[in-house]
Amino acid sequence: MQIFNVVPSLPEELKQLGEMAYNLSFTWHPESVKLFQRVDRNLWDESRHNPVLLLGRVSQERLNELTHDEGFITQMDTVYIDYFRYMNKKEYYKSNAEAPKDYKIAYFSMEYGVADCASIYSGGMGVLSGDHLKSASDLNIPIVAVGLAYQKGYFHQYLDSQGWQRENYPENDFNNMPLRLIRDEKSKPVTVTVDLKGERVTIRVWKMQVGRITLYLLDTNMLNNSHDARLITSQLYAGDSEMRIRQEIVLGIGGVRVLKTLDIIPEVFHMNEGHSAFACLERIRMLMEDRGLSFDQAQQIVWSSSVFTTHTTVAAGIDRFDTKLVAAYFGDYVKKIGISLDYLMSLGMQNSNFCMAVLAIRMAAYINGVSALNGVVSRKLWAGVWKGIEPVDVPITSVTNGIHIPSWISAEMASLFDRYLGPRWIEDPDNEKVWERVENIPDGELWRTHERRRERLVAFARKRLHEQLTRRGAWQSDLDKAATVLNPNALTIGFARRFATYKRGNLIFRDLERLARILGNPKRPVQLIFAGKAHPHDQQGKQVIQHIVQTIRDERFRGNVVFLEDYDINMARYLVQGVDLWLNNPRRPQEASGTSGMKVIANGGLNFSTIDGWWVEGYQPGVGWAIGEGEDYEDEAYQDMVEGNAIYNTLEKQIVPIFYDRASDNMPARWIAMMKKAMKILCPFFNTHRMLIEYTSRFYEKAGKDYKKLVKDDGKLVRELVEWEEMMEQAWDDLRILEVESGKLQDVPAHSALKVKITVFLGRISQKHVTVDLYCGELDSSGEMKEREIVRTNHAKDLGNGKHLFVGEIPCSRTGKFGFKVRILPYNPSLVNSHSMNLYAWE
Repeated sequence: MQIFNVVPSLPEELKQLGEMAYNLSFTWHPESVKLFQRVDRNLWDESRHNPVLLLGRVSQERLNELTHDEGFITQMDTVYIDYFRYMNKKEYYKSNAEAPKDYKIAYFSMEYGVADCASIYSGGMGVLSGDHLKSASDLNIPIVAVGLAYQKGYFHQYLDSQGWQRENYPENDFNNMPLRLIRDEKSKPVTVTVDLKGERVTIRVWKMQVGRITLYLLDTNMLNNSHDARLITSQLYAGDSEMRIRQEIVLGIGGVRVLKTLDIIPEVFHMNEGHSAFACLERIRMLMEDRGLSFDQAQQIVWSSSVFTTHTTVAAGIDRFDTKLVAAYFGDYVKKIGISLDYLMSLGMQNSNFCMAVLAIRMAAYINGVSALNGVVSRKLWAGVWKGIEPVDVPITSVTNGIHIPSWISAEMASLFDRYLGPRWIEDPDNEKVWERVENIPDGELWRTHERRRERLVAFARKRLHEQLTRRGAWQSDLDKAATVLNPNALTIGFARRFATYKRGNLIFRDLERLARILGNPKRPVQLIFAGKAHPHDQQGKQVIQHIVQTIRDERFRGNVVFLEDYDINMARYLVQGVDLWLNNPRRPQEASGTSGMKVIANGGLNFSTIDGWWVEGYQPGVGWAIGEGEDYEDEAYQDMVEGNAIYNTLEKQIVPIFYDRASDNMPARWIAMMKKAMKILCPFFNTHRMLIEYTSRFYEKAGKDYKKLVKDDGKLVRELVEWEEMMEQAWDDLRILEVESGKLQDVPAHSALKVKITVFLGRISQKHVTVDLYCGELDSSGEMKEREIVRTNHAKDLGNGKHLFVGEIPCSRTGKFGFKVRILPYNPSLVNSHSMNLYAWE
């Protein structure tokens, strides 16, 4: 069979339109959206905001008509000029850190939520990945991204008559999406292969342009592959463990091979979650092959130039594989890189299973959680990867997530910011001084802008509810009620997210009588809009949805509580742009970060959340409300009771009264003041521009610089470093702490210093290659350190025969009961951190 593609036939006068249709920058440039809407508004909505499909489906007569529409041509030229300037902007963000020249970062993620029309994401992590790329484009940070081209993507959700979630998987039509198949100079698709248990599987590559960032999507759905191989990139997060390991081999190993085939050799690799950790093995193999390095030498380079971001703290969200499954897929591969299967297993072993997160941790010098609290939780969760280390010292830091504000803000609010904040709210959104200008916005303009978005949300909800009821075959009376559900002037609360059980989607329904009184007050009406999906295999999550849907059929809730099906990026925009309050009540500390509430802030909404995820850092009085005070509970039922009551109390005593406290102009002055305070304080920090600048200055630049340093001069430095590490491992067992002298330990005067002398036997190890630290801190009633301070000692004297004296002073700045112990770590200036070798000595 001969196969051919039919593409839009655009008149020459509209070629610019065709060029812009293949760049997803339109998702955060509203003038581009307005241009595509002008082609055919109805078709734009029917195509799920897909400009390629729009141009392919619009009639030739309409296209010809547009060539004679002077207003349209003028608008197109204006938009294209801005697009051209953006795409060719040369400025590159530079931090205070010394940046290596001409380096690239490869960003690997299992999913990307970039646009409505590209269904290759499931939820928050995918949307974060999409926002990551958008800010990288704006900042011109040299990222190239890799993911999978899912033929069916993530599921579309619908609810049956009993409120039970059902799924369907409509296929993505890549030829009618903003994607292009990458071809070689002979117009043949560029392909690579991977070996999957003896089967050679071919991968082709699609290119998605996200502003100035290229996202490469890997696709195994090719005629020359077997049926099973073609299904590998069929669905996101689908199938059993074997399907998952096949997907992750394609993503990790296949992704590295694709980049090399395209002559892209990034210095830095960033793994967003552990799904792509096999990329590290392939990088090692390529360095061994291309540079003649040993496995240990290549691994050192990969480790020094890899970043791993861990999100989940829930066991079900971490990929673990049976060791027999890993052996079946990597038995031949390990021979190519000169290691044994046992050694490979040791790199990812946790509780008798092979854990992808552990592999990523052991392969990356830079590891971070996605909020400050998530960093703390992750250090505790993964402390076992390091031996002889306190959880507080686990080398996992945090970079708090953000959002790409231009992608999520309403056109009306953006116009308001343009007038009163100036263009820098887009160009420099992490600038606090820019957001201080929010005070310049007249209260009346800000409130009317927000009210218009609430009205649009209500209209959207009514339309979607009508469609849902029609699909279920509802009575006409129910369809008529859908047209009047919700009140465009009422306090509107949104709750939309993945329905995992720890997010407690039905917590607000614990006391129906009390909730009915809050919602049904005719003078102070309140309404709730719910949306979200449960994972197809999460039966408990589906039960939560069903409970909500069945509860809101109660006559007390029919007019003021709705559940909207098939939560996606488009629905999320309507919600975050229109709600007054965003409700979030996860069971602390299981929320890694969360970003939906951040999107609300820039649109004038406020947050009401447990002290978990990003809200730990975001909450302060006057910018929103907290559920509880950050307590941790052992009894979950008791926790639900306490925090459920806290929700009702806060609504009754604070939120509802402040919202409805109106002056003669019918504006809630106190509420508007909170809106402005939230924008001023939270927007400059909780955005992906700030996040990307952190990743760049703290990780990317250092990792890129280390990569160049280690491969320079035929890998001279890395060869020396590995040789030094081998020597340290062999000599470490001989190291001993011989004596610790601290004089009188009783009643040390405040504001003095405790002098400590440590005699150690280093044997073959030079004193330059260790750090001798005083690990000290105040003790609690059980004798444990409340928090620790590390005081570095100085080498005082070589005592001969491998013995050395180190001296340090512990500052005694306050009274109380304190303790200290001595810790010795290996040190080399070429190591990113001294914990990487897992060598410790304690006294």
